[in-house]
Amino acid sequence: MNNTEELIQIQNFLPHRAPMLMVDYILNLSDTTVKTVFEIKTDNIFVAEGVFAEAGMVENAAQTCSSIVGQTFFVDENQQVKEDVKVIGFISGIKKVTLFDLPKVGETIITESVLKSRFDSDNYCICTMECKTFVADKLLLEAELNLFIQETN
Repeated sequence: MNNTEELIQIQNFLPHRAPMLMVDYILNLSDTTVKTVFEIKTDNIFVAEGVFAEAGMVENAAQTCSSIVGQTFFVDENQQVKEDVKVIGFISGIKKVTLFDLPKVGETIITESVLKSRFDSDNYCICTMECKTFVADKLLLEAELNLFIQETN
């Protein structure tokens, strides 16, 4: 894994903060793809009996996916992070979720997402994303999500 100086801070692309932040870093990001990393810790609100729950897996997938679109709202044309941007975002639809296994405390999950479609207006975006989550080479989750993200004043 890269050291933290080479990793992209997820907080630059999402309004989420602890305890609802379910991504540690972005490993790579483009206009259509993203790859994130998240270590499952004991104090996570979605951990029960040493296992990261289904709701946490879906939230991790949604946050990973939304970082692609988040670039539009949080970063200017010179790739500088904008100050005082406020957005609201939510899962507007879950087309498919297949959960194969759940990660345990101490494991690190890697989530990859690809933008399938996107509609932008002046202050909001609606998109469809495909997402996969792994521990090492083991597939844990496959999903297709619709997201709605809107800039607020």
